[in-house]
Amino acid sequence: MKLVIQRVNHAEVKVEGETVGKIGKGLLVFIGVGREDDKPAADKYLKKLLGLRIFEDEAGKTNLSLADVGGELLLVSQFTLYANCKKGNRPNFIEAGAPDQAERLYEYMIGEAKKSVPVVEHGIFGADMKISLENDGPFTIILDEAILS
Repeated sequence: MKLVIQRVNHAEVKVEGETVGKIGKGLLVFIGVGREDDKPAADKYLKKLLGLRIFEDEAGKTNLSLADVGGELLLVSQFTLYANCKKGNRPNFIEAGAPDQAERLYEYMIGEAKKSVPVVEHGIFGADMKISLENDGPFTIILDEAILS
């Protein structure tokens, strides 16, 4: 699994010109599911994501989590996080999870996040989505196997 996490002031996802997910202050998270991923892996990533202390406290230090600031969450599926560009100029996506597996884990993560985050919005799996955001910082973190091993 790979997550690209952006701390945002606001973010929105549109499909065919219609807003399907929109948040204020919080985290925009792009989720890539790999071939070997399963629910325990998703749980591990979600726990790490929700525990990250990447919001500033009153002293300007990144000491606060999403819950500490009452932040919102926008989850967007993005298989292209598994692009392999080692050979040639055309990426391959062999390491990405199969669409049915990836969709199940994506939906699972949305459901699990809703258990602890009051506002969880999301994109539509497999759709052509347009994302707009205002990155706060900018502050972007990548979580992948190397970080959680």
